[in-house]
Amino acid sequence: MSELVCIVCPRGCTLQVEGKGGTLQVTGNGCKRGADFARSELTAPMRTLCTTVRTAFPDVPVLPVRLSAEIPKGQIFPVMEAINAVTVDQPVDIGGVILKNVLGLGVDLVAASGLLRPAGG
Repeated sequence: MSELVCIVCPRGCTLQVEGKGGTLQVTGNGCKRGADFARSELTAPMRTLCTTVRTAFPDVPVLPVRLSAEIPKGQIFPVMEAINAVTVDQPVDIGGVILKNVLGLGVDLVAASGLLRPAGG
C-alpha cells in the first residue's frame, strides 16, 4: 500500500492506494480528481516547471519562464539542461515562446513575465 497527499485542491486529502487485480484502488479521496491524481502519480507522474533563463540585457539579467504544459517527472533534469543553454537576446512579451517543443516533448518554454516587453508593446 502507498500513501500520498493529494495536491489537486487545497483540501490535501491523505490517499491510500493499493493494487488489486491489476488495478489501483484509491481510498481517502474527497473527490474523483484525487483518485485520478493518485493513479497518475503512481503510474506516470507529471510535473510542471517554472524557472528562469539568462538574458543579454544588463537591466534584466534573468527572465522568469515556464513550460506550456506538464512533462514526465523523469524529464525534469534533461529539460533543465536544455533551458540552461538558452540566452534570450530579443525582447519578448509575457507568453512569448522562448524555446519551441523542448526536447521533442510537445511543450514550449514561454516567458512568464513582461519584463522584456517589446518596445510599443
